[in-house]
Amino acid sequence: MESDMNSKRVLAGREMTGDSGILSEVKRAFLHYDFPDFSTGVVKSRVGASANRRAIGHGNLAEKAILPALPHRNNFPYTIRLTCEVTSSNGSSSMASACGASLALLDAGVPLISPVAGVSVGLAPGSNELLLDITGTEDHYGDMDFKICGTHGGITAMQ
Repeated sequence: MESDMNSKRVLAGREMTGDSGILSEVKRAFLHYDFPDFSTGVVKSRVGASANRRAIGHGNLAEKAILPALPHRNNFPYTIRLTCEVTSSNGSSSMASACGASLALLDAGVPLISPVAGVSVGLAPGSNELLLDITGTEDHYGDMDFKICGTHGGITAMQ
């Protein structure tokens, strides 16, 4: 069985194969992150628009956070596609995507090694005080924006 999923081919429902420029890749699971213009209050046409650098980076971060928690191929021999649709943004949408993806996998019955959670950390301007789960305003005016994801066993991704 072959189908097209975001310019990638899926063979026999088990592995995703595709071509990303010059590299051939085989992925067992991937996360599709969509951050449409309306999620930040922008109204414009998306005809011919593709993901921007920000959306690609946030999607990669959330995907890297989830992949280490997936069960071994022998215990769960299926291809996993996660879709994260950001509909509003006032904080870390990539950390929300990592947490939401973990919850969705658990709800779907995927035997995760451990649930994944993520948080954004900011530094208050002019001080050494850390802010957790920062909002858009704190991100904009703050001195630092650090994101970290993990399980009870350790860190799975950070930016």
